Amino acid sequence: QVQLVESGGGLVQAGGSVRLSCAASGSIARINAMGWYRQAPGEQRDMVATITSGGNTNYVDSVKGRFTISRDNAKNTVYLQMNSLKPEDTAVYYCNADVVSYSFGRRDTWGQGTQVTVSS
Repeated sequence: QVQLVESGGGLVQAGGSVRLSCAASGSIARINAMGWYRQAPGEQRDMVATITSGGNTNYVDSVKGRFTISRDNAKNTVYLQMNSLKPEDTAVYYCNADVVSYSFGRRDTWGQGTQVTVSS
């Protein structure tokens, strides 16, 4: 069994900053790409940022220059530093990881989500 546990969400004013963390635990042999996705009410879940095990990153255009994804491979943890937040960034943020487990092989794994609300 592998779990992703997110933390760091909350309520913040527009222009503020929030840092999300997501730690993977369990029977992990290797984690390939990790990423953050978000889902606003009534909307589909969309990619925000991804990072490979080698540190290559990719961002959706709307967050470029404001958000930074990073990871600590030794801790099986991925972070999302969100600066200059806007009300349109309000959503549930989900952590995702391409996990190779000793128990079940390779699996696309999701966290439970953490709410980020940006007030205007």
